[in-house]
Amino acid sequence: MDFVTVRICFNPAEAQLLASRLRAEGLNVFMHSENSAHFIEGYALSAGGIRLQVPEDQVEDARLLLDVQDQ
Repeated sequence: MDFVTVRICFNPAEAQLLASRLRAEGLNVFMHSENSAHFIEGYALSAGGIRLQVPEDQVEDARLLLDVQDQ
């Protein structure tokens, strides 16, 4: 199963908050580059951010939830 990036965050706290929101709705979330961003200052920015990823079949639901979260 392939994972698709649904959001890129440059702040680890924001990434954790959004991932928690998605998980609370039953979605599977993988946070690409999360650990490196915590341990290496500035890594999130230089690596292109922390990528919140979900399985392909959950992309639509994740984007809808994130859009509601942004409002």
